[in-house]
Amino acid sequence: MGRRITIAGGGLAGLSLGIALRLRGIEADLHEASTYPRHRVCGEFLGGLRSGTLESLGIAECLADAEILQSAVWNDSSGPIGRLSADGRGISRWRLDDRLRQRFEQLGGRLFTNSRIRPREGVVWAAGRPRRESPWIGLKCHARGLTLDADLEMFTAANGYVGLARIEDGLVNICGLFTKTPSPRAKGPALLLNALREGGLEILADRLRGADLMEGSFCGVAVFRTGHQPGPDFSIGDAASMIPPFTGHGMGMAFESAECALKPALDYAHGEKSWLDAARACAQVQHRRFGRRLAAASVLHGLLTTRNGSRLASALARRRLIPFQSLLQLVR
Repeated sequence: MGRRITIAGGGLAGLSLGIALRLRGIEADLHEASTYPRHRVCGEFLGGLRSGTLESLGIAECLADAEILQSAVWNDSSGPIGRLSADGRGISRWRLDDRLRQRFEQLGGRLFTNSRIRPREGVVWAAGRPRRESPWIGLKCHARGLTLDADLEMFTAANGYVGLARIEDGLVNICGLFTKTPSPRAKGPALLLNALREGGLEILADRLRGADLMEGSFCGVAVFRTGHQPGPDFSIGDAASMIPPFTGHGMGMAFESAECALKPALDYAHGEKSWLDAARACAQVQHRRFGRRLAAASVLHGLLTTRNGSRLASALARRRLIPFQSLLQLVR
């Protein structure tokens, strides 16, 4: 049976690791600070995932009916600047997290909701990004009755960027990263519309005003930074590293991070490694797998989120001097 593993955080990384451990006969407890289902700030686009990861974690069936996304278009405030293939899937976190939760419990995992624990030996830390002051705010909302020009639309703005992706039941997920405004008066979807207008995306804001923006799906998050995160030794998912959202690989990295943690966690559970050695092994595997893409994404994020950098990117793209498909491979 082996030692019991405890997981702090019931997002994609924590739940998928818990499922993989249960499939291998390891007792697993999972503590989630909130409840299920719930909306989360997320692009809800799963792309760039390595073949075999879903099967290794035992979660492929949870994504079997996800929307297949194949086309993408990049835009600035003046219109399209580049098209590329997407090769991804769209599914809401509301649906996906709850499915993973059900599978974990069906396999005999013990789930504790509205529960917070502290780091200690035997606890894999998957409790999300640590609070770190930053100039960014992430906003997300679902829309019904919104027609897209491609399966995935990306927009650069003067104050950040935003993505639109098809998800289940004819819905579109809208998720953006924006610089914070001094004291925004708007709330809910109106806050998202204001951010788009402030960034020069008036045409997109008008499109969204003509759709049904679902108030209950709106959520926001602040106080975070992308890149490597400071945290407990054995950390996975956003608690270990957070790739800039424009890459569309946040969800995929969460699953890959759980895959990186699986063998070290099993080695600890079977008494073959100390907790510290297992934590170090997990960190090393994650660094080898994610180091290059995090570095490349950080450079591109800096380009996209500065006014001059964004203008330069748009000008080069319109002259077809930006190899979108090749750049995409650098961050996946």
